Amino acid sequence: MENRDCVELASLSLAVGVRDSKAPYAGHLAVRVGEFRRLVAEVKAGDHDLR
Repeated sequence: MENRDCVELASLSLAVGVRDSKAPYAGHLAVRVGEFRRLVAEVKAGDHDLR
């Protein structure tokens, strides 16, 4: 099964922009750089895996 879920990231001056690549006009999130780094580390560690 191929997963077609995808997000786009953009480097902003004080944040990382995040949006759904299949619905770019549906809105976006701006996450502070430190919070985004923490989220990436948690995802890599499996802290947000679906059980």
